[in-house]
Amino acid sequence: MSNCKLSSSVLNALSLLIFLCLWQLLAVWVNSVTLPPPIAVAKVFWQAILSGELPYHLGVTLLRLTISFIIAMLLGCAIGILLGRNKALDGLFDQWLIIFLNVPALVSMILCYVWFGLTESAAILAVVINKIPNVVVTVREGTRALNQDLSEMARCYRFSKRKTLQHVIWPQLHPYIMAATRSGLALIWKIILVVELLGRSNGMGYQLNLFFQLFDVASILAYTFAFITVVQLIEWLVLKPLDKKQQRWRR
Repeated sequence: MSNCKLSSSVLNALSLLIFLCLWQLLAVWVNSVTLPPPIAVAKVFWQAILSGELPYHLGVTLLRLTISFIIAMLLGCAIGILLGRNKALDGLFDQWLIIFLNVPALVSMILCYVWFGLTESAAILAVVINKIPNVVVTVREGTRALNQDLSEMARCYRFSKRKTLQHVIWPQLHPYIMAATRSGLALIWKIILVVELLGRSNGMGYQLNLFFQLFDVASILAYTFAFITVVQLIEWLVLKPLDKKQQRWRR
């Protein structure tokens, strides 16, 4: 087992090294400010950290991400479970769900800013509106797939609602909720950056728009590296341990 983990770590490190080498070779070959070498991006990244600029804007974006993600997941899971367990409601609101799934994210962002102004609440609402339908669809499918025999067994043994949720429903829904969580983080990152670009005066999206206007590719790549790193840390330090813990019952 340890050898497998070591091999995986070595392969990951080797893959990253190959990527950096290819980037360096391509930057030397292109020889243009539009593709700075890795060392130049690293210098910009470090300077942005020392100045406090990168931590500030990254922190603002992470705060928006956290608030939007929690609201979207709570509402999406509740609606998904409700629709999955009630065929009448599912049939009534299925077309609504399809409509919201197909409304372009940019349209909902613009409408939120037009209707509610260039405010923080409008920015968060735009992100939540774009995320909820995806969570609903995923959790609804998980609810439909619940094993009715296990639910019947819980009733026969007179499980309380809390015990049924904890030991019967949650283990079955967990893979679907984790799928919605992972896809949600990736989606929300992208949406928040556009929301900040359109109507906020801080955050990663605002900074990227500023660097675009200045044609500062090194800073664009440095900030991109920053939030990719944060998302990877969330995956490694939070989601994977949580997923591993919740999947112990399968062993």
